[in-house]
Amino acid sequence: MSNQLYQQTVLKHNRDPRNFGEIDDCSHHAEGFNPLCGDEVKVFLQVEGDELKDLKFTGKGCAVSQASASIMTEALKGKKLSEVQVQYEDFIKMASGEKLNPSGEIAAFAGISQFPSRVKCAVLAWKTFNAAIAGADNTISTE
Repeated sequence: MSNQLYQQTVLKHNRDPRNFGEIDDCSHHAEGFNPLCGDEVKVFLQVEGDELKDLKFTGKGCAVSQASASIMTEALKGKKLSEVQVQYEDFIKMASGEKLNPSGEIAAFAGISQFPSRVKCAVLAWKTFNAAIAGADNTISTE
């Protein structure tokens, strides 16, 4: 991970998050919480057939958690659910330290495993998203 790419991308998305807000009458919803640092995120999905038509989030927390959520919405929105599942699994593997070649702004998190205290911040939105797809009806936790 290039520290400069990481810092620029995280700062940009934290300062100006994409797809921030709620979806009225969303088809899926979940809430996530990181008790270690207090990060919170809510994700709202509009799934139609096998396509993720819309994806938004709200939340509060550190720059890493908010930037990761913002980048996730841009990476997944408008994709088929089968593609979304692959991207989710790849992000979790990458955050765990597996060597992958992510594309786009997701690449900014390619070395996040080198910062163990930040991994849970980076995966919070992604795990919350996955819980929403699975139909979880309780708040998920990174612990």
